[in-house]
Parts: sequence; structure tokens; C-alpha cells
Amino acid sequence: MSFRHRLEYVAFRVLRVVLGALPERFALRGAAGLGWFAGSVLRIRRGVVDEHLAFVFPEKDTAWRRRVARASYAHLGREAVMLFRMGAWSEDELVARTRLDSEDSVRAAMAGERGAVLLTGHLGNWEVAGAALAARGVPLDVVGKGMANRRFEEDLFEARRRLGMRVIDMGEAPKGVLRALRDGRAAAMVADQNMHRNGIFVPFFGRLAATARGPALFALRSGAPILFGYALAEPADRGRDEGTDGERRGHRYVVHAEPMEYEATGDLDLDVRNLMAEYHARLEGTIRRAPEQYFWQHKRWKTRPPEEQDSRG
Repeated sequence: MSFRHRLEYVAFRVLRVVLGALPERFALRGAAGLGWFAGSVLRIRRGVVDEHLAFVFPEKDTAWRRRVARASYAHLGREAVMLFRMGAWSEDELVARTRLDSEDSVRAAMAGERGAVLLTGHLGNWEVAGAALAARGVPLDVVGKGMANRRFEEDLFEARRRLGMRVIDMGEAPKGVLRALRDGRAAAMVADQNMHRNGIFVPFFGRLAATARGPALFALRSGAPILFGYALAEPADRGRDEGTDGERRGHRYVVHAEPMEYEATGDLDLDVRNLMAEYHARLEGTIRRAPEQYFWQHKRWKTRPPEEQDSRG
């Protein structure tokens, strides 16, 4: 590890201990404040966020988009803290903190012997979505992308394992996902990341976005059902109940896992494109309902189609 990565990891560990030791409501407020500071003072990727919100919501005024931008940074801070804390939760605590809105769909998808492909995105808390399913007995493997700082990666992968999920390294995904499906397990993938090369272009908020083929290929080649899953955080003034210790439980989630029906045409390229376009359409609709919970900081439209590049000379 480089000195910089070591220093980052030490700072991360200290922050995790402090925010993990505080009462939850204070930890969440502090994390939201740190998120606001990162976005409004340090302005980390704030230009990217403002650009994306202006493009996606041109009908909204500047004040509304600023509020959503600030809220998105606060949301990131809070959900990072919840990831720190949820690693210590029991299965009962995970179930108590989440409501699975479409359990029948999940059970139906897992009733066969082909497993299920679970597509999610950078919306709400995608780690909670997977952990909530695992806590309810759904055998779940998640595809994890490596990180520049290996210590961060090791911590994240270990947190997923503690929460009942098996991790498939991105480099092993072609074999690992198909093996999981053959074993009757669900394979979860975050599918809204920009593809720098070898992707396909599908509409996302009316603009073509470079997208991975893999999630659709896994479903089409295995015949496994597809679910669109996500976990949205409930507002702070809702979803709270009294715990057995008399303290109020905050930060609850509603988890969705909606079936994506499809009929293969036999044209693999067309089927892949149609499936990923349908996924993005569903993701877009959900983002419009909770824009402050989307990861606008990601440069989703960075890679452009060849025809656009050619037109620029």
C-alpha cells in the first residue's frame, strides 16, 4: 500500500470507531453534516452533481436542484455510517429495520432451480437491499468491484460476508455468477455504472449511457428470472418504533424486488439491449420518486457513443 492509502485507511478507521460509538441519531446527524461539508464547502464533485441535476430535471428551478444536491451528500454520509453500524446487527435486527415490499415476488423467483439475477443501482442503500434479503433466508452472492485502496475493499467485502452475503470478485464474475445461478442462488449486481469500453448504449433520462452487457447475458444464458431490487431509506420522521430496550429505532428502509418479465427473441444483441433498457427505465422511474437518494456524483454519461465523438471532429 502507498503511504497515501495507509493514511486514508487510518483516518477511515478512526472515523468509523467514533461514528460507530455515538448514539445512532447523533452519528447520523454528524455524518449528514460531513456530507454537507464535502458537497457545499469542499465541493467534491459538486460540479458533476449540479450538471446532472440540471440535465435530468430542467423543469425544476435552481433552488430545488440545490436542495436535492445538498440532500444527496447528506444521504451519502448517513448511509456510509449505516454501513459501518449494520455489520454488527443480527438477522433479527436487519429484519426489524427493513420491510420487504415484494416478498412474494422474491419467493416465486427463487422457487425454481435456476436462481435469480438481481439488478440494483446506486440508489438508496444497495448494501441494505442485499443484507435484508440474506437475513430473510435468500441465498445471495454479490458481485464486488475492486477498489484502489485494497484495505477499503477488504473491509467492504468482509462487511458483506458478515451480513450473510457471498462475494464474487468482478474479475471472476463470468464464471462466478453462472455458478451461483446453477446452485440456485441469487446473484446481485449494481448495473448503472459507466462502461469505459465494450459496453452498449441504452437510454437513461433521455441520453445514451454506456452500460455493461453482463447482467443481461447472465440471465439470457441461464434462463434465470430477473429482479429489479433497491432499498429506499424512509424519512427520519417515519418508520420508527420502540425497540425492546425502550429506545427509538431510527433509519428504516423499504426494500423492493420487482420482477422484470422478458421474452427472448433469439437475437442475443437485441435481447441484451432491451433488457438493459428496461432496467434503466425502471431505475429512472424510481430515482424520480427519490432523487436525493441517488448517487449523482458518479459520471454516468462520461463515455459517449462513437457517432457523437465523430461529430465533434
